[in-house]
Amino acid sequence: MKTFILNCGSSSIKYQLIEMPEQKVLAKGLVEKIGLEGSAVKHKQEDGTEIIFEKEIPDHTTGISTIFEILTNEEIGILIDVNEIEAVGHRVVHGGEDFSGSVPINEDVIKAMEKNIDLAPLHNPPNLEGIYAINKLLPEVPQVGVFDTAFHQTMPQHAYMYRLPYRLYEKYKIRRYGFHGTSHKYVAQKACEFLGIDFDKTRVVTCHLGNGSSIAAIKNGKSIDTSMGLTPNEGLLMGTRTGDVDAGALLFVAAKEDLSINQMNILINKESGVYGISGISPDMRELENAAADGNERAQLALDMFHYRVKKYIGAYVAVMAGVDVIVFTGGIGENGSETREEICKGFEFLGLEFDPAKNDGLRSKAAVVSKDESKVKVMVMPTNEELAIAIDTYDIVRS
Repeated sequence: MKTFILNCGSSSIKYQLIEMPEQKVLAKGLVEKIGLEGSAVKHKQEDGTEIIFEKEIPDHTTGISTIFEILTNEEIGILIDVNEIEAVGHRVVHGGEDFSGSVPINEDVIKAMEKNIDLAPLHNPPNLEGIYAINKLLPEVPQVGVFDTAFHQTMPQHAYMYRLPYRLYEKYKIRRYGFHGTSHKYVAQKACEFLGIDFDKTRVVTCHLGNGSSIAAIKNGKSIDTSMGLTPNEGLLMGTRTGDVDAGALLFVAAKEDLSINQMNILINKESGVYGISGISPDMRELENAAADGNERAQLALDMFHYRVKKYIGAYVAVMAGVDVIVFTGGIGENGSETREEICKGFEFLGLEFDPAKNDGLRSKAAVVSKDESKVKVMVMPTNEELAIAIDTYDIVRS
């Protein structure tokens, strides 16, 4: 089954065409600068050849139509006709409380997604644009919505409720939702499969570390807590986001600096995090180089990042009454050997015996980086959210 995977952003579209159930990627690419000057499609073929198509792309429908033109191009295309696509899977950021799993998209689902726009005003509208476009371009092809928040819907109420008046939850559904759910579920399952243990009988802490970072506590196959909240700003220190911060401190800053809500939003989401602390970059590689050259603020940013991750792991070990596997994924988690080692220091009391030799230089490869005799296994597991979406899409459409 040729399955087309879409991840629509406000001015971009990531896509993959995957043959299922073989899980073979036939083509993938990125549409950039939708509605802006210099829009283009960067298309990568199965053999790795990348081709750039520069074209005016005013909206998502034009962007997806252009992708279809490339896929059916006589010289480089891999489809004779776009109707060879049998299913379309969409990444949707926020499902609110309406979705606890992936679902076939119909009018009721679209209405529920539209209702949840207030919860993700930057993400859900472009996600919906992709659905509207497929309805127009491939009206007979089944579509599936895979929600970032869905996996975390198993959290108990005491874990997801905020310490605000209950009426605000009743009125606006303000609560912890969590994100990266597709990734957390995928890498946890893959790690257990790699280790030959039962996902449904295992305690896993998954660390999705990148420019946006989150951690999840997964017990017996279910998410019971996660670090991101109503928005992706809560939780860990990130590239440009604050993570957890005293709300009173934000009010203090807003009053002292005379900042509007929009200005505060920019401050906490784009000017903070390791970038705000270091004053250098949100890129961990650049911070590590600067710290090695003696930059104290770069070292402070690194120390703060490692500490926050360590602190959350410890909290989740407590709520699960132990841990069997710790998984690192995401751009930093998969490639940052120094980061992994620093985070795992101090967990020897749990029976975690880290193996620096296995860890050193390991990049984007599934591997165990704890010693063979370690009671707690530590793994690097590359995430593949597009494949996870394709698996859910295939299973739902087939059934």
